[in-house]
This record gives sequence, C-alpha cells and structure tokens, in this order.
Amino acid sequence: MSQLSCIIITYNESRNIRRCLESVSWADEIIVVDSYSTDETKKIASEFTSRIFDLSWEGFGPAKRYAAKQATGDWILSVDADEQVSENLREEIQKIIKSGDSLDGYFIPRRSYFLGRWMRHGGWYPDFVLRLFRKDKGDFTSKLVHEEVIVKGRFGRLKNDLLHYTDPDYDHYLKKLNRYTSMDALQRYQEGKRGSWISLLIRPIAVFFKTYLLKRGFMDGLPGLILAVSSAFHVFAKYVKLWHLGRSEEGFIIKTKS
Repeated sequence: MSQLSCIIITYNESRNIRRCLESVSWADEIIVVDSYSTDETKKIASEFTSRIFDLSWEGFGPAKRYAAKQATGDWILSVDADEQVSENLREEIQKIIKSGDSLDGYFIPRRSYFLGRWMRHGGWYPDFVLRLFRKDKGDFTSKLVHEEVIVKGRFGRLKNDLLHYTDPDYDHYLKKLNRYTSMDALQRYQEGKRGSWISLLIRPIAVFFKTYLLKRGFMDGLPGLILAVSSAFHVFAKYVKLWHLGRSEEGFIIKTKS
C-alpha cells in the first residue's frame, strides 16, 4: 500500500504548529525542516515526529526541496505551518492514496482566514495550490519565495479545503509583507529585473482594481477593502525594494527570516 509523507518547513511557528501537526497526524510520516527556531516550535513538533531537521534559511524553495528529499513515502503532502488539513480533505486524500488509478499531482483549494474572516472573494478563494504529488514525479523549484511544485504527469483538483490561517492581526500581516517583499525583490533582481516609475505607479493600481472590483473583493466587507489596499501596497513595496537594489552600487541587506 502507498505511503504518505507530510512535509512542513518552520521558523518560530509555535503559535501555529500544533494545530497544523494535529491535522496531519494520520500521515504515515511527518517531516519538519526547521530554520533554527528560537521559540517552542521544535519542542512541540517533537510530540508528533522524530524526523526533525535543522537547515539554514536559503528561501522557501530550497527548504521544501530539502524536506521532500527526506521523505520516504510514495506520496508527498506539503503543508505550511499556518495551514490545517480539514477532516473532509483528509478523507479525500486518503482515498486518493489508496486508489489504483490516481493521477500524479493534485491542486487543493485553499481557504484563507484574514483579520477574523474567511475570505471568499478578491481572488483569494478558491486559491488552488499544488500540494499533493507522487514523490517520483515532482520536485520544488529553488525560488526564494512563491516556490512551485513541478510535476511530470497528469494533474487533478481536489474538492475539499486546506485551511490557511494567514493573518490573525494586521501587525502579523505587515511583518510578513516586509519579509516577502524583500525576498521577492531580491529574487527579481537576481533574475536581471529592475524597478521603474511605471512599476511603482501602474502595478499597485492594477492590483487594487483587480482584487477589489474584478475579483469582487468588496463582497468581503471591510476586510475585503483592507486586503485590496494592502495587496496594492505589497506590490508597491516590492518594486520600491527592487528599484533601490538597482540603484545601490553595493546593494543592501535584505532580512528574510524575521
């Protein structure tokens, strides 16, 4: 019978990791790759698995690729520390693992919890992410952020939600925004891209228009408006950092783990 390995990467996730691990405790194997957390993350994780690895932070892609290489199962389920596998999703995944005619990879609809509300519009739901795949058919890209799984084979979509507790408060959102925009800017800079006044002016406006109007973010009430404005600022901050990287002869240090 096919075996399932669940992989999770962590850094100071004591607030989320127990909920996440409890939701995947049924997996045949749980692998946690930690970037030297300074809180209780590893202690909590040790209650669920002995397969905990330390890895210096080099980005999301490299960390998940390393975690996948440690897996011994036929299938890999990649879950972030602030996510939770719902009961219905668990049952759906287990049926796939047992099936003899399963595909090679599956996109899972993700429902995100933002400032006390489950978002249903603004392009945030259903947010399909490829998280379940056969180990011998898939691998992660090495991107610092916005990593992807490249699967050679046939794809499908699951019906039940992966729950994402992304931002319980706005302070958390802003800290994550600073970290993600820094990594994104550095990645784009390394790819030879540069910022411009057009990017700073046009792209944020386009993102707001798409999120709030075209994707009907206004139907999520005030959180929908906050998300649309914040998404526009996220893009603005990213291109400011990219522009600054291009102007600086020596560059500047980008913090990606705090």
